Amino acid sequence: MADSPQAGRQIAFAALHHGSFRAYFLTSAAAMMADNIEHVISYWVMFQKFHSPALAGFAVLSHWLPFLLFSVYFGALADRYDCRRIIQFALVLFMGVSLAWGLLFLTDTIELWHAVVLLTVHGMAGVIWGPASQLLIHDIVGPEQLQSAVRLSATSRYLGLLMGPAVGGGLMLLLGSPAGLLVNVLIYAPLLIWLWKVPYDGHGRHARGTGRRTGSLADALTLLREVAKNRPIFSMILLAGISSLFVGNAFQAQMPEYAHDLGTDDAGVRYSILLGANAAGALTGGLILESRGLLHARPQTAIVFTLLWCLVITGFAAATNYPLAVALMFVAGFLNLAFSSMSQTLVQLHAPAQLRGRLIGLYNTANNGMRAFSGVTVGLVGSLIGIHWSLALSALALLTATLGLWAFAMRPAR
Repeated sequence: MADSPQAGRQIAFAALHHGSFRAYFLTSAAAMMADNIEHVISYWVMFQKFHSPALAGFAVLSHWLPFLLFSVYFGALADRYDCRRIIQFALVLFMGVSLAWGLLFLTDTIELWHAVVLLTVHGMAGVIWGPASQLLIHDIVGPEQLQSAVRLSATSRYLGLLMGPAVGGGLMLLLGSPAGLLVNVLIYAPLLIWLWKVPYDGHGRHARGTGRRTGSLADALTLLREVAKNRPIFSMILLAGISSLFVGNAFQAQMPEYAHDLGTDDAGVRYSILLGANAAGALTGGLILESRGLLHARPQTAIVFTLLWCLVITGFAAATNYPLAVALMFVAGFLNLAFSSMSQTLVQLHAPAQLRGRLIGLYNTANNGMRAFSGVTVGLVGSLIGIHWSLALSALALLTATLGLWAFAMRPAR
């Protein structure tokens, strides 16, 4: 395995010094906001139309399971083909889904099977986009500013997560749900158009991979064994997998009950603040870290931030005071942004060029796909012992596993 390139001097918002990355940052942030706008409007109308908890559960599974099943496959595609065209194909799927929602709601012809199909297509679009987008930003900024680019890209996702509900709610209020979704299609367009003009294809700094396309879980395990001797890659993929398996973002789905237990019984401002505190912390963390060029990517640093995250999540599970709970969610978002962007950076920096897309796909399998199972560790177990206990025990189990991973990462290589 190739050694990691030495990082350059850390400066504020380093990746934004690249004009092409600035354009990608702004247009992809708009696309991510559009993604969240669609969630806000479609989930609300589906609830009014079907009142189906099963459909809500399918919405979660259809979002994360494609990452578990197909990330490595689409990572292999990104290694072989023009990443601009892959991202554009994903954008066309996103735009088509938003358009279909809008037309079905406008004509009041939505049926349950329509919702299932559209949710599935939307989930597939997300997994298609992931590896190609990471190869593209790597090509734009190079290895020296990759950590900054990854961190800023993660920050833009949280910006979309925060702005999406506000803009989506405003569109519903001003235009109604169908028209809001039709307008939302246009928000994806700037990125689609920019990708026709940008000269980077995701492979400009290295040759395209020529290996066979793979996609099964068996292939993912084989790839993991292939990189087992590369301790930074192996440890960071394991870190992403165990953090998503034990905790992930399952506590977000349980937030109404946490809010109720903290004395917030309606969907008013107090509930909204609690719900958005995690995203606000991540956004703030990205801006602070980038403004100072802080925290050079190291496996041990990522693991330490994960350990701190476990303690903060445990504290949130035990909190009985509303302001304390909000503060802990804010800190948790900061820490999550720090360790997740760092672990992804390390995987990309240490990956051989011909395997980079597949390894990014494998990382996405661990980081996103394993979140499908955090609904069991936090949600299903929470139905038996209470969500406060299930979240606390899941976080403590992750703490124990991460300590073991730290011992592995610190052990001198043979």
